Amino acid sequence: MTSLFPDRRWGSATSPLSRAANRFAATGAGSWLIRTLTPLDRTVLTKTDAKYTVLGPIGAPVILLTTTGRKTGQPRTQPLLYVHDGDTLYVLGSNFGQAHHPAWTANLLANPAATVAIAGERIQVVATPVPDAEKEAIFPRFVETTEAYTAYRKRTTRDLRMFALRRA
Repeated sequence: MTSLFPDRRWGSATSPLSRAANRFAATGAGSWLIRTLTPLDRTVLTKTDAKYTVLGPIGAPVILLTTTGRKTGQPRTQPLLYVHDGDTLYVLGSNFGQAHHPAWTANLLANPAATVAIAGERIQVVATPVPDAEKEAIFPRFVETTEAYTAYRKRTTRDLRMFALRRA
């Protein structure tokens, strides 16, 4: 058996603030604001090894995923929402419903070795693309995190890449 990933959230996913933030995140303006705040969130998450996030007050489950750039070979770090499943973390390449895949997904396809910062720990992981049949079963868990994922899926015709992250 592999070790379980820690699970740490602060704030409440069911508070009025969280419900309002999730509705706003599903809008175009909300997606723009989150993309704009991403560099600040990356800084907060990096300084705290993903103990704290700008989205913390709304109970958002956020990790820092560091991949190796497929073109540069340099580390590339991205804050991402995740679905926690004990010894597996799932991440989804929604890119806010934009037409193109986020770069981190192509990096994982080229090199599945990565690092996750979660709850103050840095953990080496291996990423595996989730098969289509399994994605359909897991996707509703992302929607439970934020209904914005439903809007992201509707905004694009591309298949949203999903990865299972397990300890290396």
